[in-house]
Amino acid sequence: MKKWFYPLGLVTLLGFTMLFLNIAKDEVVSLDQKMGNLFEGNSFITAFHYFGDTKFILLIALLIILLLWIRSHNYRGMLFVLFTVGVGNALNQLLKRVIQRERPDVPSQLETFSFPSGHAMVGLLYLFTIAYLATEHQTNRKVTVTIWLGAIFMSIMIGLSRIAESRHYASDVFAGWMVGYTWFVLVALWYEYRKRNRKNKNNRL
Repeated sequence: MKKWFYPLGLVTLLGFTMLFLNIAKDEVVSLDQKMGNLFEGNSFITAFHYFGDTKFILLIALLIILLLWIRSHNYRGMLFVLFTVGVGNALNQLLKRVIQRERPDVPSQLETFSFPSGHAMVGLLYLFTIAYLATEHQTNRKVTVTIWLGAIFMSIMIGLSRIAESRHYASDVFAGWMVGYTWFVLVALWYEYRKRNRKNKNNRL
């Protein structure tokens, strides 16, 4: 990862904290209302929610783990996926239960808590994980940029789909993106630290 990606993880953590502390403030409520009015009922954006469904994400994560094992027995990469997606999903559920923000009041609303959005958070985590692993040894800059732009675009659309469906407030989605990115950076730091250590050991041998 580029070095500036790491301090950005701290910025997103601070952003998540500020949203949490000001969740009931007029500015945040106004933002939620404006974003809701802007995207509500947009059928094109709504379709992206399928890519953020928990079962779909878990299936993709399992396929990635299986592929890493079959192709190269990359156990560190398998743990990377487990930590980003699996532990990230557990972290999302924990935050929801601790914060206990109710979802928007609409008919047939989901019964789980709202903050932060699981689709936004875990959607970003699995897409960024795919992009990271796919470009880890990629030397073509255009291919790398294209893959990452695709991951960012899909993450944005998955998050916006929850606003379009009135399943989440915009602040839930922003919070999901921010804490998701922070968690991704933390796991990437661990992954790269372990990779450097392994490389140094091999060099000494």
